[in-house]
Amino acid sequence: MQKDITRHPCFNLEARAKFARVHLPVAPKCNIQCNYCNRKYDCTNESRPGVTSSVLSPLQAVHYMKALRKKMPNISVIGIAGPGDPFANPEETLMTMKLAHKEFPDLLFCLSTNGLDLEPYIDQLAEIGVSHVTLTINSLHPETLGKIYRWVRYKRRVYRGAEGGKILLEQQLKCIPLLKKKNIIVKINTVVCPGINDGEIEELAKTVGKLGADTMNCIPMYPTENTDFERLGEPSKLEMKEIKSKICHYIRPMTHCARCRADAAGLLGHDNLEAMNMIGQFSTMVVNKGEGRTRVAVASYEGLLVNMHLGEADKVYIFEQTPNGYHFVETRNTPPEGRGMERWKELARKTLVDCQAILVAGIGSTPMKVLQGNGVKVIQMTGLIDAGLDAIYLNLPIRTLCKGDYTRCGESCRGTGNGCG
Repeated sequence: MQKDITRHPCFNLEARAKFARVHLPVAPKCNIQCNYCNRKYDCTNESRPGVTSSVLSPLQAVHYMKALRKKMPNISVIGIAGPGDPFANPEETLMTMKLAHKEFPDLLFCLSTNGLDLEPYIDQLAEIGVSHVTLTINSLHPETLGKIYRWVRYKRRVYRGAEGGKILLEQQLKCIPLLKKKNIIVKINTVVCPGINDGEIEELAKTVGKLGADTMNCIPMYPTENTDFERLGEPSKLEMKEIKSKICHYIRPMTHCARCRADAAGLLGHDNLEAMNMIGQFSTMVVNKGEGRTRVAVASYEGLLVNMHLGEADKVYIFEQTPNGYHFVETRNTPPEGRGMERWKELARKTLVDCQAILVAGIGSTPMKVLQGNGVKVIQMTGLIDAGLDAIYLNLPIRTLCKGDYTRCGESCRGTGNGCG
């Protein structure tokens, strides 16, 4: 479906008074600590990034969105902007986007991220239909970034000072051309911190402009209580005007930022308080964990038969139902052996995030419980994959069951995540 990107109120000044946007707060974790950010502090009368009154699960977010759209039919954009970083929470972020895209294919989809862990997910974002991505880049100098960020967590290791700044910057700059190759509009957010990075913004604008970024939004730092920068002071309107007049030689400056919350909803600068109250209601809503999952995974040697025990499967085949029959989607690698329970949690929450069921020739009790607890139905059988798909999609009986045919592991399998012996 071809979407009208001019309906995005954050990127189009003329759309600001007509079209609304909603941020779905599904990403509470963060992979960096900014010295101007305190995500624990939340006042409903303030509007700034990093805060939300409630956090929603992907399914809660879609139910909330359905109710919200009835009250606000002029919503044109669904975004995810925290309250942490979308890609410190990749499973929740992607699941939300996939479910929302299915329910609201006519809407635009956007994300706001620091870019540290963005790269591995760019292809998926393009497939889902994300049209706009905002990257927060605050300097081209690792030493300056070391002053702005207390720490950076990358690939399970924490970095501080200039070392952390260097890693963050490398990942951020790498993502701009990769996003543009997917025809995704890229906005650069830069938080102007007086005495820290305010003299480096023009240089940054020149670099990101050359890399292909479409627009740049310079945001005055907001002194927030209980942060390292709480006494730093906010840049004056004159200082911000001078900065914007300099960057316009290299990139189109954004002129109408509303410095939005992670749960913002409504017109820019006029958030709907009723929507914020609704979020609280939906955050306690009990939902079916299997809801929204439409695909089926299969443990198979060759992609024709269900003939592998889950513990020995280093990949699974993914299928879905279409009007023309069952369609093979792709193969996906299963999490590496070891790590016990964590292997099965990763399988359920990442590998099978869009799968309602898995067909296996055998499975241990531990992975069985983990998968079912995360909304993935487990069917043990041997035979043609189509027969198993018929059982799931058409509710037809299965002729052969695993326990009578498959004896390699059977009940003795402990599900430790170490593969089959």
